[in-house]
Amino acid sequence: MKTSAGYMKQRLEALHRNRLFEAAVITIILVSALLIGARTYEEVSRFDRIMGVLDWAVTIFFLIEILIRMAAEPRLRDFFRDSWNVFDFCIVVASLIPIDDSEMVLLARLLRIFRVLRLVSLIPELRILMASLFKAIPRMGYVVLLMFIIFYIYGAIGSFLFAHINEFLWGNIARSMLTLFRIATFEDWTDVMYETQELYPWSWIYYLTFIFLTAFVFLNMMIGIVLQVMEKEARLVDEEKGEGEAVEVHHIHENMQALQAQLDRIEARLESSGNKPDP
Repeated sequence: MKTSAGYMKQRLEALHRNRLFEAAVITIILVSALLIGARTYEEVSRFDRIMGVLDWAVTIFFLIEILIRMAAEPRLRDFFRDSWNVFDFCIVVASLIPIDDSEMVLLARLLRIFRVLRLVSLIPELRILMASLFKAIPRMGYVVLLMFIIFYIYGAIGSFLFAHINEFLWGNIARSMLTLFRIATFEDWTDVMYETQELYPWSWIYYLTFIFLTAFVFLNMMIGIVLQVMEKEARLVDEEKGEGEAVEVHHIHENMQALQAQLDRIEARLESSGNKPDP
């Protein structure tokens, strides 16, 4: 009995790791995304029944797929130790909420939108990107704090200097910071600058220094943080797979240590035999 159960687990694990099966899951996820998008068009309202059948077919497929993954694990609790598995399980369970005229129809449709995120758990490259993003957020928090300080200082200066020119844009520090955010995104920022230049010709210095700090310095700092974290995540994945330069360097280091240990043993034997090698 145990042999047949073990054989079944091996077959399920082989199915789960099969490239064609993974491609089929990815295809169904994309089909699910298209179904969700199609429901936003009024032209497809006459196909509601067909859309509902297709939606339930996708849901049943996801349910079978998650059950296969759970059964392929040696122990069920091992499945829930992986955060991505927990995420997929929650998405599949949420998809079981029926879409009808009940009060939960909006919630059910919103939860079905998140089925597209299952692509992240299936594609390793996307997992690296997502993990890098979450790990980079604490570091980016300090950059965001520094940006807020710069926004606050420039907002206060802009409110003091330009409030009488345009009350709507510079009336108080909150409006000034919103205006600065518009400038930082380059949304018609020259119109704002030309308006203040009519009274203060030197105000271009104010705008250019702010853009230089926010759009170039801080943005590049955030990009650098994300790239650094992504590089570390990719290195960890390569080490788990036994690939990459880091693994090669580690193997070379181990081989050098082994050679050094052998040389030390040979030298110790020569010394013990009284035939100490010439330096």
